[in-house]
Amino acid sequence: MRQLSRLLHYVKPYTLQLVASVLSMAVVGLLDAFRVLLIGPIFDRVLNPSSQARPITLFTLPWSRHAVYLQQFVPAHFQNAWTVVAFALVAATVLKGVFDYSGTYLVNYAGFGLITDMRNDLYESILRRSAAFFHRHSTGTLLSTIINDIERVQFAMSTVLAEFLQQVFTLLFTAVVVVLLGGKLAIVLALFVPFIIASAMKIGRRVRRTTRRGQDKLADIQNILHEAITGNRIVKAFSMEAWESARFRAAARRLFRANLRSVAAAAISSPLMDIFGAVAIALLLLLGRDQIKAHVFTAGTFLAFIVAVFKLYEPVRKFAVFNNNFQQALGASQSIFEFMDVEEMVKESPAAVPLPPFSKSLRFENVSFAYAGNGEDEPKQVLHGVDLEVKAGEVLAVVGSSGAGKTTLVHLIPRFYDVSAGRLLIDGHDVRDVTLPSLRGQIGIVTQETVLFNDTVRNNIAYGQPQVARDRVLSAAQAALAHDFILQLPEGYDTVIGEKGVRLSGGERQRIAIARALLKDAPILILDEATSALDSESEALVQSALANLMSGRTVVVIAHRLSTVRRADRIVVLENGSIADVGTHEDLMNRLGTYRRLYDLQFVGEWSGTTP
Repeated sequence: MRQLSRLLHYVKPYTLQLVASVLSMAVVGLLDAFRVLLIGPIFDRVLNPSSQARPITLFTLPWSRHAVYLQQFVPAHFQNAWTVVAFALVAATVLKGVFDYSGTYLVNYAGFGLITDMRNDLYESILRRSAAFFHRHSTGTLLSTIINDIERVQFAMSTVLAEFLQQVFTLLFTAVVVVLLGGKLAIVLALFVPFIIASAMKIGRRVRRTTRRGQDKLADIQNILHEAITGNRIVKAFSMEAWESARFRAAARRLFRANLRSVAAAAISSPLMDIFGAVAIALLLLLGRDQIKAHVFTAGTFLAFIVAVFKLYEPVRKFAVFNNNFQQALGASQSIFEFMDVEEMVKESPAAVPLPPFSKSLRFENVSFAYAGNGEDEPKQVLHGVDLEVKAGEVLAVVGSSGAGKTTLVHLIPRFYDVSAGRLLIDGHDVRDVTLPSLRGQIGIVTQETVLFNDTVRNNIAYGQPQVARDRVLSAAQAALAHDFILQLPEGYDTVIGEKGVRLSGGERQRIAIARALLKDAPILILDEATSALDSESEALVQSALANLMSGRTVVVIAHRLSTVRRADRIVVLENGSIADVGTHEDLMNRLGTYRRLYDLQFVGEWSGTTP
């Protein structure tokens, strides 16, 4: 019920359209029932030339025995039975078509509108999650929720809802016709109602469970697809096409079995309704035969009654299918709302204030950090009691073995994660007490894995600043030593560079990322130096661009190259999540500690030109 109430919450902005569609569908149901009432007059009057020329009775009210005549609904100048019935039939059909069209359009307007709002809310919710959220949930799972689960809900709240409203009013008004025409015979149908409701509820619960499992298996397939497509070069390099194909086939087989279980649960509803309907109509035929002999019914009236029962049976049969669709939507919405309701690990305080322009220092005070465990796993402690101050304008290099906590340390500065203990201060302001946009607006980041978008060169450089002047984009590209190669591209700055910048070389991608950071012009720069995979010429260009980028800024750099280490004002050595040493290159070399060991392992060959 909670999921249903949340779905209905999204209907509020479209209440007017939904109410109008309900009224339109009510008219459709009324006109549908009215056409069933015309069957009696067609057989008793139009197809019976010997009948007397008297008013055509549609039905008689059971409580007052008052007769309602067809002539009351047609123009007075129509007197012939065929003319009266034909006009009523054609007029009812035309009006039904008009209201059916308007009702279907309006309910789909409301359905697609609420789904659009839900999709936007889900995407925004996921987009604002901390980095820890994306560590816990795979890309395939997130894509499956945004696309497949939303699609399930969309189908139920648009196409299915439109037909449901039409059928529910058809059921209501046809039920009235059945009671008016059949009288006591209608009681036979009421005996089947409890069995129909109980079976539909039981089937619906099973459908919801099996649908959720099917959606989870589909998420597994999307995850495999994403990994294989984005990592296609590695797959080819290791000749793993057969293995990836087998992995995909196994996942597809699991999805196949899950879908079959869902179909097995849903498919039983329609035959079950058929059985209930067949038994009910057989009983009515048995009882109706005696009623016709006793002249309680005319043949035409009883035929109209039986047609009304068949008409009544159709919505009941469809309601089982509708229930299955709505249960599938509820199952899909469970995953949607779970992602929306995930407790955010990095929250902006309600009392947060904008961070003033950076001018003094960046300080870590007894900072510790642990990655949250998954399920029963213990939290993984990464940083322990880090005390460190970086002065404005200082270049600080962070070195250490793999897994020492270098990347985690710098990711605490823009609050990708929050410290587990201690404080991180910028000019004396705890980063947890300032607004996230004001904090991240003063931090530029160039990551080791260059992130570019499938857009033009210009838009990648101006990311986050779409209205920036073209001259500033050109200046940033020139400072990043990217201007010349950009001009050689087919359409210059308007060239689309492909997903992740696949149409550029590694060095060109790095220089575009550096140009983006230059254009942002943030006073604090986080740099995960990534030149180790570049050739000598590209590395030289990137190093020159980095020098331009670092000029006049406070820089915290994860150093991989000797040139960067020597350029730093201070070097911090991390070991097992703690600061093992701090100092200049010369100081640390003389202490014969961790830095000297790392230097001998990594840098001596580069420094001396010999193999260590």
